[in-house]
Amino acid sequence: MELSNPNHPLLKRLLLEAPGTYHHSLIVGNLAEIACEAVGGNYLLARIGAYYHDIGKLKRPFYFKENQIIEEDPHNKITPTLSALIIISHTKDGVEIGKEYKLPRQVLDIIKQHHGTTKVAFFYGKALSQNQQVSEEKFRYDGPIPQSKEAAIVMLADSVEAAVRALSSPTPQIIEATIRNVIQEKLLDGQLNNSDLTFKELEIISESFIKVLTGVFHKRVSYNIFEDS
Repeated sequence: MELSNPNHPLLKRLLLEAPGTYHHSLIVGNLAEIACEAVGGNYLLARIGAYYHDIGKLKRPFYFKENQIIEEDPHNKITPTLSALIIISHTKDGVEIGKEYKLPRQVLDIIKQHHGTTKVAFFYGKALSQNQQVSEEKFRYDGPIPQSKEAAIVMLADSVEAAVRALSSPTPQIIEATIRNVIQEKLLDGQLNNSDLTFKELEIISESFIKVLTGVFHKRVSYNIFEDS
């Protein structure tokens, strides 16, 4: 409960130095808590793990889209391989920062595992488009894949929140399809193999995410307040 206090020094740093990441982490925390409670997991651990899962971005906050307040993307000035290295490093950096602030082992595990061994697909594709001879392994996170329900749920919550936030026209149908596609991709990529999540639990998690994110992100109808009744 102490770690959930907004006045925790690390959360205050996140708010001030990487505000986009801070707000993303709050939504991921809500998603993870609700989904974890629905499948009988440690929902408090999932929420706290989500709050701190991206603290590694404090090292280079402006290399992450949610913190870019200007149009100039620093990735445009470096190679896709270096971009991927910076992105991938935020899990290792997060563990190091977490240790400095004496975060418990269970939270450090979630920080380390929340991307598993997934591929940084955007920069891998960019490297291929530039005809670079690259190894796919260099564009994958170091892992390990999630070793618990809580770590896996934080991974899924993190991925679906980012995917839905990136939608240009988020209707309820598109939001649902996006969430199910993200979860299916993680499953097929083997990222959930050690999490002990069942197919039934994945369906429950999907429904939880759909309910929350549809409420947060779907487009509202625009009403003309000056129109005569």
